[in-house]
Amino acid sequence: MYFNGHTLPNEKKVGLFKQEGSKLYATFLSISGDYRYLEGVVQGNKFYLSAFIGGGLSYFSGSFDDAKVLNGKVGNLTFVATKNEEAALPDPYKLTYLKEGYKTFDFTLPDADGKKVSLQDEKFKNKVTIITIGGTWCPNCMDEATFMAPWYKANKARGVEVIGIQFERKADPAYVKAAMEKFKTRFGIEYTELFGGIADKNGVAAAFPALNTFLSYPTMLFIDKKGNVDKIYTGFTGPATGDYYTQFIKEFNEEVDKLLL
Repeated sequence: MYFNGHTLPNEKKVGLFKQEGSKLYATFLSISGDYRYLEGVVQGNKFYLSAFIGGGLSYFSGSFDDAKVLNGKVGNLTFVATKNEEAALPDPYKLTYLKEGYKTFDFTLPDADGKKVSLQDEKFKNKVTIITIGGTWCPNCMDEATFMAPWYKANKARGVEVIGIQFERKADPAYVKAAMEKFKTRFGIEYTELFGGIADKNGVAAAFPALNTFLSYPTMLFIDKKGNVDKIYTGFTGPATGDYYTQFIKEFNEEVDKLLL
């Protein structure tokens, strides 16, 4: 069941629902990623869904009318959704892009030990490089790392590098080092991880002036062998989204294969 809905203030989402008896499984897709695995129950025409998404509990409740109109609540926000098999979000490859006059994405940032790393370093020359801007606290970034860590191990010999730029809740060096090392160990990350600064979207946009905006943790950039930005993907469509996740992986691999030619 697909719903095209919005919360206040008018942020459109796509809801995916699957009912098995009184059990209900769902997730919501937005331009910043998905709500991961929601589970709950249906009682009459009312529903209840919840999940622990990393930073806290996500809880949805509401009611539906003959499965065509759904009224719900999450926290202090209400939402209305209508059944729509064609419900879709904006193209994630068109939301974030380079400003006019930019072709490359340059930076010099420290790793967890304070060592400065640049995209101009020898390690990344003549390599296809994937840059992901996220944070160790971010649930969708965790889903992304679950995909990216084994993918990198399997593909690094092809001439591909990955750089994870983490924006954290604190800038204290001890805190940053502990958070980043825990993240790398948890997901088995072997690619380069850097500290970008405090987790603030305006701050991220200011740190990377080549970007037109910054909408979502994570945001992924595909860099060709010459150092030019080929595509930018906003958000992450995780495994809870089923076919959407499968499609993302297909597009991801096709993009990397193209850049490696």
